Amino acid sequence: MPGQKEYRGAQGCVRHRDGDQGMMTGYLIRHGRTPGNLDGRYVGKRTNEELSPEGKEQCKNRVCPRADVIYTSPLRRCVQTASLLYPDRDVITQELLSECDFGIFEGKNYKELSGEPLYQQWIDSRGTLPFPGGESREQFQTRCLQGFFFCLEHCMQNRYKTFAMVVHGGTIMSILDALVVPHREYFEWQVKNLEGFKIQIEEQQWIAGNRSIRTVRKEADVWR
Repeated sequence: MPGQKEYRGAQGCVRHRDGDQGMMTGYLIRHGRTPGNLDGRYVGKRTNEELSPEGKEQCKNRVCPRADVIYTSPLRRCVQTASLLYPDRDVITQELLSECDFGIFEGKNYKELSGEPLYQQWIDSRGTLPFPGGESREQFQTRCLQGFFFCLEHCMQNRYKTFAMVVHGGTIMSILDALVVPHREYFEWQVKNLEGFKIQIEEQQWIAGNRSIRTVRKEADVWR
């Protein structure tokens, strides 16, 4: 790619030197697979489960995107994933990047919720109703954006040019639905475990109040 040199850094990560000093590059990565993911359960903010053996294996032998700083949700599945992808690196946890609070649906799958009137109402609303006893999409998205803004402010204060966020599928969807230009709908940003997006932010535009980002590729794959 013009204006960009690639070399291997510590831990086998691919490092890039960008010619454009005003551009910040980030990687939004969903955590590895968990037992609840395998069972199709609503694994949210209240469920602090670890990666499954398969999820840990997923993280091995990855050539991780280079990052000056790594942020994670404080939940174990994200912290474990970050430690496997970026061994010997410190990570910064940000509570606001945690997954959605699924309320009474937490820890259950669609089979266990079938026949539950509140679940059917939520399905019929196409996910626009708040989770009973949990968060609404608006509350969740507002929280995720606050966490994202805090992390970007930290990057800019420390002059970091690249960052990785090892977070949750819902967190990624919330951030990209709100900020990517051109806009794509919330559920179009769904990603599988260990998928994610490479994003770019023009720092001066961001500082000036134009809070928008762009994705480098449409595909949910940060490993290419």
